[in-house]
Amino acid sequence: HNFFFQASNPGQFENDSDVLWQRGHVPETIVYHGRVGINTDAPDEALVVCGNAKVMGRVMHPSDSRAKQNIREVDTNEQLRRITQMRLVEYDYKPEFASVMGIKNT
Repeated sequence: HNFFFQASNPGQFENDSDVLWQRGHVPETIVYHGRVGINTDAPDEALVVCGNAKVMGRVMHPSDSRAKQNIREVDTNEQLRRITQMRLVEYDYKPEFASVMGIKNT
């Protein structure tokens, strides 16, 4: 993975907010302490991409079986009992969120 930065004053960052970018502890990594927005100037999560994202490789998620160990069967009757206690809901997206995300059917 390659990262490239270019500053008008080599060796220094443009302003104080740029010090949020740091070299990572692992070789060939870079860390940003804050929120990153791509095609948005108001990210409300760690990373917000407004547009298509292309991934050439694997995306790991906590629910991915590759991140788990000690996987075992559970008591089905107990799990069904727990499911019957769950709160199920329907909802509509807030109009401002739907319009930003391009959701037509809320």
